[in-house]
Amino acid sequence: MPRRSGIELSARPPKPVSASRTHTVRLMLPVEANNLGSVFGGIILAEIDRVAYITASRHAFAPCLTASFDRVDFIAPVHVGDIVQLDAQVTFVRRTSMEIWIQVSAERIDAERAQLVGNAFVTMVAIDASGRPIPVPELVLTSEEERLRFEEGRRRMDERRKTRAGPGRKE
Repeated sequence: MPRRSGIELSARPPKPVSASRTHTVRLMLPVEANNLGSVFGGIILAEIDRVAYITASRHAFAPCLTASFDRVDFIAPVHVGDIVQLDAQVTFVRRTSMEIWIQVSAERIDAERAQLVGNAFVTMVAIDASGRPIPVPELVLTSEEERLRFEEGRRRMDERRKTRAGPGRKE
């Protein structure tokens, strides 16, 4: 595998954000809701995790594990019968990990357009058949917006590493 300054890099070529962007759609059913007809947050979290896996695996050319949910915001409720859309993209990569940004919107069948109902940042780690982390392709940034998201992702990842290290522990 190629190396840069002693760091093992992915043998795969760099990939643009667009190459692994993922869009999924689901109909919310009564079994996924509470007695008020609102879909359980855990159902939405599972869908977020699923689309993050797809996006990360597409980028890494490998299976991935969820390392963290950095932040999840539920902006509005999702109801039985709503059509939920999840849009995900890689915003930042390190050697073996990727930050995935997911936006969740819901659309009532009788509505003209979808409403943003949530968003999340999920960190995924690419693994080999033995479950060990493996290098992921670098991310090709093609717009100013992607560059901005990449730098914001770097800051979030640095904060996660500091928090995870805790007092007296090494990063």
